[in-house]
Formats: sequence, C-alpha cells, structure tokens
Amino acid sequence: MRLGLRFIVTFAAIAMVLVATASTASAGDLLIIAAASLKNALDEATAAYPAGGGAKRAISYAASSALARQIESGAPADLFISADLDWADYLQKRNLLKPDTRIDLLSNRLVLIAPAASTLTVEIKPGFALASLLGDERLSMADPSAVPAGKYGKAALEKLGVWSTVEGKIAPAEDVRAALTFVSRGEAALGIVYATDAAVDKGVKIVGTFPPDSYPRIVYPAAITHDSENPETARLLAFLQSNQARLIFEKWGFTFLPPSKPS
Repeated sequence: MRLGLRFIVTFAAIAMVLVATASTASAGDLLIIAAASLKNALDEATAAYPAGGGAKRAISYAASSALARQIESGAPADLFISADLDWADYLQKRNLLKPDTRIDLLSNRLVLIAPAASTLTVEIKPGFALASLLGDERLSMADPSAVPAGKYGKAALEKLGVWSTVEGKIAPAEDVRAALTFVSRGEAALGIVYATDAAVDKGVKIVGTFPPDSYPRIVYPAAITHDSENPETARLLAFLQSNQARLIFEKWGFTFLPPSKPS
C-alpha cells in the first residue's frame, strides 16, 4: 500500500470508533474525545481522577478536526479537548460547547524527527536546507489542510521560507501519531510532530526544534459539550486543572497553562 494511504482513517471509520466507544460505556460514564497527541498523558491523568460514584471514563483519540466534525454530526461526548483553538472555535460558533466551561489547558512544542538510528542534526532557521536533507524521500506530517499539528508545521515551514521547496514531498497522515509512526517505521526520512509525541516513541529521535516564533502558539483548549448532562464532567475538567494533573502532564512533556479564560 502506498505511503500516505496506510494510516488514512475515513470520516465514517472515525464515526464507527466513537459510536463503539459510546455503546460500550454505561450510563453515567464520562465520554471524552481528545486530540491524538494527548493519549499517554490524558490516559494517566484520567486514571488518577477520583471519580465520584465510581464513574468510568471512555476516551477516543483522533485528529481534532475529525472529532469536532463528529460532535457536529451528533456523536455523543461529554468533554472535548482539541490540539488547537480553531476547532474549539468551530464548535463554539455552532453552540456545540458550553462556553462558560472552556479553558486553555496545555501547550506544546514543534520538533523535527528522524528514525532513531539517524545521525542527523538540523539547525532549523530561515531558509534551512530541508529539501536537500530529504533528497528523494518524504516528510511526514499530519494533514496540513485540517489537522492542528500539520497546520502548525506548515505555518512554521512557510515562516522559515521553505514550504515551497518541500510541498511536493509531504506524506500527510490523519493525525500526529500516524505521522510519528511513518518515521518510526522508516517509511519517511523526516517528520514534524509535537515534542511530546517524539518522547513516547523509541523508534524516533529529535533532530531539530522549531523556533517558537515560527508557528502560532500551540494551545489545547478543553470544554464540556453542549449536550453533556453528566455532572461528573465538570469535576473531571476541574481535576485536569489541578496540581496533581499538572505534574502528570508535565511528566509527559506538556506545558501546563494556569487556569484562565480561553484565548
């Protein structure tokens, strides 16, 4: 199967995953849908949450874009955590989130990765020779047309003046974890992912870090969905802003944002 197709998940397939999650959850359980890059940290944080009444958590991970569209289509969920502000804004404008519950939870950094055996070190700066580093090989990144990690990556490459030189070498993936896997399996020479993703896969190494001013600030907003009636959701969201949760998120490499109103 050609590179770029192997990890494609269709809109319908993601819908099936969310429906399956909902169908296996019991009444009173928390239904959480969150950006793929959050998986390790959020799994641990929700496991540490002292749920009242023994409520369980059912979590689905995918690209923020796909999850937002599923909420728009009526997929059940109590809590939505996006990897960028745009998809939270998208739902909020459609009155699909409870605006008074929305908070900016976390931040992240953007890095360039290569397979773990690589000896490459890259100074990422304006005009850096990314196309030459790739040669005839591909650059893996989440779909830059919709997925937050891909949008951040494209913005960085445009700001650095090299997007036009590598646009034809992009291997798009349906989310950032799929982009990570391309590189880990040696199916792409380089990849652009979040620093937190690179840290969880021993098959890759960070070969360069993008300057923070080369892409928009990465923000993970969280909000309770408009249709959620589970009182446990607000308590979980409050827990995710606690010091106990902060220590977990920081252990996984995220920057914890102080409780505040959304950007």
